[in-house]
Amino acid sequence: MKILRDRPLSTAMTDPFSLAPARVLEAEGAGRNTFALFQASRHPGPLFWILPQHEPLRPMARGLPAGIGERLHLIETRSETDLLWAIEETLRARPSGLVIGEPAKPLSLTAGRRLQLAAEAGQTTGLLLIREGQGCNAAETRWKCDPAAGPADSTRHQWSLNKNKSGTLGLWAVQWDGATTACHMVSEAGQ
Repeated sequence: MKILRDRPLSTAMTDPFSLAPARVLEAEGAGRNTFALFQASRHPGPLFWILPQHEPLRPMARGLPAGIGERLHLIETRSETDLLWAIEETLRARPSGLVIGEPAKPLSLTAGRRLQLAAEAGQTTGLLLIREGQGCNAAETRWKCDPAAGPADSTRHQWSLNKNKSGTLGLWAVQWDGATTACHMVSEAGQ
């Protein structure tokens, strides 16, 4: 994975897109699925994507970047209660590399805390793809991910870290290449 930076970063934050291990994080915005695929490419081991059965948008193994489709386990649930249970149990399972969940409703503080405890117990990272404004206070970090305007052949995004319990916030313009799973920083336009 090659990440180009347009400005130096502190040694404490050498990789701004690295997710805290054994924690549950959140991503919102129209580009949240792209952010999830980017993170899936960075986490070795089995990948679990848990979503409601009625969700029309879902990852299709053959359309995913190389190395992700083969490791992906798609879990569909019938209710929000089942979804939270599946996320919690998968976070506790030790062989999980990354658990991605798509709750349809905002999580209560209690539900969010239960997921954090499960992630700690299983030493697994969880990423919740939430709807706009439905974040939970128990989340370690919250990312806002949106597609950005660019050239016709571009897949630019703007990823901002809006909540971070153990660090600083930030805003990055990135160009994601799904075929190679490379993410490049995009320099700001000059005058």
